Amino acid sequence: MKRYGLLSIEGTEEARRVMNVTLGKGKADLALTDATILNTYTGEWMEGHSVSVKGEWIAYVGSDPGDTIGHDTHVIDAQGKTILPGFIDGHTHLIDQFSTVDEFLRYAMIGGTTTIITESMEAFPVMGYEGVIDFLESLRDQPIKIFATAPAMVSTSKKAQGIPKGTLKKLLSRDDVLGLGESYWQTVLREPDVYFPLFKETLRFGKRLEGHSAGAKGSKLMAYSASGISSCHEPINADEVLERLRLGMHVMIREGSIRGDLDSITTIREAGIDFRRLMLATDGVSPGDLIEKGYMERVVQRAIDCGFDPIHAVQMATINTAEYFALDGIVGGIAPGKHADMVMIPSPREIAAEYVISKGQIIAKDGELLVPPRTHGFREKSRDSVHLKRRLQASDFSIRVKDAPKDVKVRAIDLVTDLVTKELIVPVPVVDGEIRTDSSRDILKVAAIDRRFSPGKTFVGLIRGFGLRTGAIASSKAWDTSDIIVVGENNADMALAVNRISELKGGAVVCAKGEIMAEIPLPVFGIISDLPIEMLARKMEEIRSAMKELGYPFEDPLLTLNTLTGAAIPFLRICEEGLVNLKDGQTVGLIVKEGLD
Repeated sequence: MKRYGLLSIEGTEEARRVMNVTLGKGKADLALTDATILNTYTGEWMEGHSVSVKGEWIAYVGSDPGDTIGHDTHVIDAQGKTILPGFIDGHTHLIDQFSTVDEFLRYAMIGGTTTIITESMEAFPVMGYEGVIDFLESLRDQPIKIFATAPAMVSTSKKAQGIPKGTLKKLLSRDDVLGLGESYWQTVLREPDVYFPLFKETLRFGKRLEGHSAGAKGSKLMAYSASGISSCHEPINADEVLERLRLGMHVMIREGSIRGDLDSITTIREAGIDFRRLMLATDGVSPGDLIEKGYMERVVQRAIDCGFDPIHAVQMATINTAEYFALDGIVGGIAPGKHADMVMIPSPREIAAEYVISKGQIIAKDGELLVPPRTHGFREKSRDSVHLKRRLQASDFSIRVKDAPKDVKVRAIDLVTDLVTKELIVPVPVVDGEIRTDSSRDILKVAAIDRRFSPGKTFVGLIRGFGLRTGAIASSKAWDTSDIIVVGENNADMALAVNRISELKGGAVVCAKGEIMAEIPLPVFGIISDLPIEMLARKMEEIRSAMKELGYPFEDPLLTLNTLTGAAIPFLRICEEGLVNLKDGQTVGLIVKEGLD
């Protein structure tokens, strides 16, 4: 079983065979002739050049390939077209995109992506080490290379917080794990004693510390950088990018389904700086966007369309990322001894893959997949991750107030945008000893229910800005926790949605007036669907349509719902333990007690 993190050709019998082809003593398996090749190492176009490949490796790059070509060599005449190194996505969340890896790759590979680095954090809170390993196994032996980072596990839930050092060591010892995944800056600065041992262990293995510094600046950003964090994918404008670059950090410009930052960052071109620490990454692409718009080829095209020189745009999606992760010995450029990962396009400014070659194989031609991805059979435990002690009742979502006055002040989650929240202190009436929803003021209930550590443990709070006039939406996919998250206008629909998720062994459900309107089964970890990606995209659209009908005001209801438990985005969140203020990390309750808050 090959592991690519430390793999190189040097000193092997394979190297001898490749060298023989280079010297004309052997013949290539594949040759691409008469092409314009981008040399990402020197930043130059090399016209009239050819590439000869032996096995998985490049043997020759030059203008006279004749001695490397034999009767059995598969020759592709490029006719002057452009050849680039295969694209690399330096930061994504494959688990978080709902589909299995093989379904994702059916579309990701046809555009020229040949290497992916993904987080694995989503599997850990719901399945622990075994879940991460099962996920990593699904990445192996695919037509392209996929690496991962180990979960740092910053969480709003104390029971899901952190990863044991021994578990981290086991993951870091794998060649397909390139570092420690994103560690959110607020928690690192607040709890260095928790995270510094993990950082030290990661650096001892010679691997990277991935960052998440959204909102950090000045001395706080410097302190975060001083902790050893080496990258960030969160800058949203050129000034934020430049501040991080000047601190020696590597910056990933994000262009994906969660955010697209290229437009606002593109003025960095005018700063007159070196781009070698800039990378392109998606941070995740939804099934619908993947099918409709493509993957890394779209990101590179967007960079060019935003005014980046094509050489710089491609370098940011190839050699810069390869060097950052110490993968440049095998990927990132077209040269002898490197993996034969290439994409042929019509011209330097038209990123439309005609041929995609990965590990010496032609895996796609003109948008048609020629080498199918491997389907992974997930373990039974990974398909049984939703655990509740009993079916929930409507009464489980009641908010009772002892010795109730006519009204009380409560602390509610207030949606500022579809992702960002703030704290709302608002008086609400108490009716028959109970706090109820008020759709006329857009005040709904939100609840988090643990499905692993303390099955069924529930906290019910209030949220404003979700817009539902009736009904409820629930999901077993909730960032950074092992919770089911549900928002609803009434208790009965909230219970119905959560119970349906339990029946599905994971899923997302929209219901109203006692009827299921739309649902997506997510049986793997309670996060991943095993449906064909086209059907999955349709079901996600059904969720959006149903939520729009019920009054949801934003674009992606599942993304908004999932982030309500997340520990990364400002600033009031929820978990099964209560409301969590990310400014100070404190868990607080719903009722605001006069004189204490």
